[in-house]
Parts: sequence; structure tokens; C-alpha cells
Amino acid sequence: MGEQTEAVLVEQRGNTLLVTINRPEARNAINRDVTVGIGDALEHAEKQVDIRTVVLTGAGDKSFCAGADLKALARGESLLFDEGPRAAWGFAGYVSHHISKPTIAAVNGTALGGGTELVLASDLVVAADTAVFGLPEVKRGLVAGAGGLFRLPAQLPPKVAMQLLVTGDPLTAREALDLHLVNSVVPADQVLTAALELAERINANAPLAVQASKRVAQGMIGGAIPAEADSWALSADERTLVRSSNDAKEGPRAFAEKREPVWTGT
Repeated sequence: MGEQTEAVLVEQRGNTLLVTINRPEARNAINRDVTVGIGDALEHAEKQVDIRTVVLTGAGDKSFCAGADLKALARGESLLFDEGPRAAWGFAGYVSHHISKPTIAAVNGTALGGGTELVLASDLVVAADTAVFGLPEVKRGLVAGAGGLFRLPAQLPPKVAMQLLVTGDPLTAREALDLHLVNSVVPADQVLTAALELAERINANAPLAVQASKRVAQGMIGGAIPAEADSWALSADERTLVRSSNDAKEGPRAFAEKREPVWTGT
């Protein structure tokens, strides 16, 4: 199934592939091993006829995914690939990795930053009542570069999305349900069971019809969504510009020093 990593657990349950980010000690933050593990699992799912759905979740009961592993980044570890087939898969091997099989996020806890971007990239979402969502990057002098800046406005009312983007405020699971960002909210100890049950309802249908329905609904052609191309390019350009700013250095520094940041707008 490709390169296996301890950072991601992959298990086939009937016609569903269960993919678990297995770094609870790091709040299931994304490093290069996780990127490889999730990306390869999706490739495997797409190629296997007997796999009809994918469920993505996190280990433990505290965090679904805390976004990028900042410690790995500080060591100079790249989370993305510059060449080869994995280069097109994006953050976590997931956010721009388009497959025909429906994907379900089983959000077992906090899903801030990149965790919310995994949610936005999923077809369906089952959330624990303890889940928290949001894109707090602006509080650190950064921007959400894994699809959040254009997918959140596409999936929520525009003014609600804009408020979340520019304030960095979080959403509770119940608020996310009211805004239709998630499909259902269940007690935390039932989130994986509920996600797998939803997958079984999909698996009971004709797989080719399900996959064709997803491709048409999302405008997917040849494993890509052409309508998103300009948004990805704009997002990448703006992210590069912001990351080179003094504020982008000040935000993480202030966080590490446990103080309020002093923004200069430069």
C-alpha cells in the first residue's frame, strides 16, 4: 500500500478504509511521516475496488489534528513534497488529494488551523461534542494556506466565514452544526462509531454511481478540481508574501514567549 509509517494507522473495515493520525502526544500534528501515511492511504483507497469510503480520524480523545507540527518545521523538516506524485496532494497528503471515494472526517477533538482545513477538504464530517474548529492563523501573523481561505467562504455564509477568517475566533461543535459545517454531532465516545455507520450507509449503494455522483458534484476531472486552481495559486502567493513579513516572525515569537504580539504591519 505504499510506505507505512507509525504516525498513521491504516485499517480496512469491510468496505471502509479507516485512517488514523497516530501522534496523540503531539495533538496529532502533521509532520512528513503523517503526510506520507495519509497520502498513500488515499491512493490505496482509490485503486482498491473493495474500498468504497475513507474515514479519517485522530488518535486519543483530545485532538483531531492541531495542524502543522511547528517543532518539525523549526527543525527544518518540510511537510510537503516538491516533486513526484505526492507533490500534488497538498497539506497532510490530503487537502488537494482528490479521490472518487467519499471521505468522512471523524473529528474526535480539537481541529484548529490545519485541522479545520482537513475538515473542509472532507466530503462529510461527524464531530464529537467536544470538537472545536477555527482558523486562528491571523492571531500568529500567518494565513491559512491549506485551502481554508477559499473553502471556508464556499462552505459557510460569506459574512460568517469572513468574521471567522479575520478574527481567528473558534467555533464549537454545536455552532459548526448550526452552520452546516459538519453533518452531525455526537458524544465524544461515539464519534468513530457514528462515522463508520455513515460510511456503511454509503457502502450499501452502488459504488460506481456514488463515485460518479461525487465527481460531478465537485467538478472533479482526472483527479483534479480545475475550478480550484486559481484559488490555490492566489492562496500560495499571499501565503508566501505574509510569511516573509516581520509580523510572521513576531507572532510565533510572542506565542513562545507567552506575551501579546506587537504588530507592525510590515
